[in-house]
Order: sequence, then structure tokens, then C-alpha cells
Amino acid sequence: MTTIGGKKREKIDRLAELAARDEERGVSLWQDAFRRLRRNPAAIIGAVILTIFVLVALIGPFLVPYGPTDTMGIREGLIKPGVIPGSSSEHWFGYDHQGRDVFSRMIVGARQTLLVGVVATLIGLAVGVLIGGVAGAAAGLGGRWGRWVDSTLMRFIDMLLALPSLLLAVSIAALLGPSLTTVMIAVGMVSVPVFARLLRGSMIAQSNSDYVLAATSLGVRKSKIAVAHVLPNSLAPVIVQATLTLATAIIEAAALSFLGLGNPDSATPEWGVMLADAQQYLGIRPELAIYPAVAIIITALGFTLLGESMREALDPKLRK
Repeated sequence: MTTIGGKKREKIDRLAELAARDEERGVSLWQDAFRRLRRNPAAIIGAVILTIFVLVALIGPFLVPYGPTDTMGIREGLIKPGVIPGSSSEHWFGYDHQGRDVFSRMIVGARQTLLVGVVATLIGLAVGVLIGGVAGAAAGLGGRWGRWVDSTLMRFIDMLLALPSLLLAVSIAALLGPSLTTVMIAVGMVSVPVFARLLRGSMIAQSNSDYVLAATSLGVRKSKIAVAHVLPNSLAPVIVQATLTLATAIIEAAALSFLGLGNPDSATPEWGVMLADAQQYLGIRPELAIYPAVAIIITALGFTLLGESMREALDPKLRK
């Protein structure tokens, strides 16, 4: 009994020593969030989905069995009016209406979908952080000019928020003309108000922190405090929102392509374009619409699961 009790005391002392070391070393906000993410099943599922998606988008086009623009089905006489061959051992997803291998086009289309989602999110993030950062710094600086700058920028953001996101994206795409670049710009501009509002609110909340008061009392310029301290500490919710915006960007890009405002060259595989092309052949081969639709849903689900898990890990109010 004494030996067992001694072992328990040694184990408790060892755990206490490790805890003391962790407390002395300290854990950053992101380190603590990463620990929570590793224990969250939803975050793990989302990370697995996104890892597979990224690997398919980056490596898949080099491994596809057939060229995505090769009309082998027409060349072999398999495509006839009202007849589109389905899946087989050689063509897992069958042919499309132009005799192209659907599986190869799905794999290659993942890269285009990832490119559109990432670039559109980066455009919205860059413009939103610029506007929200200037507005948040101006509001924190105070004074007549600071309030005027903040009010002017926020009224512009309010005008963008007053328009439905899809209507705003369609309007921008219609003005610029159908192209892949147009889709990126249109979807990116839709997310600008969200990033700007979020960063501005976070910076205003940070401006009331003790470290801002301490830096101000030491004579540090307010502009330096805003740029060097308040802005970096306000980016965590914006980064989480960027992960969630990636999911909506992919869906909105697919919607614009479905409406005919995306890439006019249907030979270039992209899931939204493939979904739009399949509408004419739902009675013959509904799988042509199911494959890209399921891929879009699963990819958006992965971004959403990871984004929501990151928000729970970073926000103390949402931690379980």
C-alpha cells in the first residue's frame, strides 16, 4: 500500500511540475486554440476534407487518366441524340454531353474552384482589412477628423450591406463581363463589408484595453499604437471569418457560373460551369449535375466546419 501511495504522490508531483513549467513558459492565444482544435471532432473532419480537396486540386491534374478537353466519346461515336453513356470501369463518372471524361474534368475543375475561392477571399480580405483598419484606427484616435473618416467609410460599407450579396455580385459581374477574373472580383467585393465591419469593431473593442491605456500614458503616439498593437491583436476574428468566407465564395462563384457570368469557355473545367452545362441533360443523365453539386457541398462543408471550430477555439464565450 505504501508503495502504491508513493507512486501516486510521485505522479502528482510530476504533473504539478509540468503544469508549473507550462505556466512559466506561457501559452499564446493561437497555441491554446490549436490544442482545442486537435480535440474537436468537427475541426478534424473539416481539416481532413480540406486536405483532400487541396491535394486533389494541386496534384490531381497531373494524374488524371484522360485529358479534360478530349472529346473521345464523340470521336468513338458513343454520344448520340438522347444518349450519353454512364459510368464504366474505364470512365468512372461516364461521359458528358461532348464526350469528355467527367471524372478527369471533376479533378481538374477542383483546381479552378480552389483558385476562385482563395483569390476571391484574398481580394475581399485585403480591401476589407484596409477599410476596416483605417476606420477602426480613426475611431480609436478620436477627434473631429477621426470621427469624420470613420463615419464616411462606414456609410460606404452600409451601402454595400444594403444590397443582397448575390445581387451585388451579379451586378459587378454583368458590368465587367463574363470571365473567371470577373467572378473573383465580384465574389471578393461581396465579402468586403463583412471583413471591414468585423475588423473595425474588433479594433474599437481593443482600443479600450489596458495595454492601450498603458502605452498612451507612456507617450506612445496613437497612430503607432493602432498599427503596431491594436491591429495585430484584432486580426484573430478576421482570419476565422476568412475561413468561413471561403465556403461562401465557392458557392457564390458556382452561382455566377451557373447564371452564365463565369468563364465563357466551357472547355475549361470548373464545378460551377459543369453544373450549369448539366441542366440541359437532367432527363438523360442527372449524374452530370449531381457530381459537381456534391463536390461543392462537401468542400463548403469542410471550410464551414473548420471555420466554426476555429471561432469556438478563439472566442472564450463560445468554448465548450
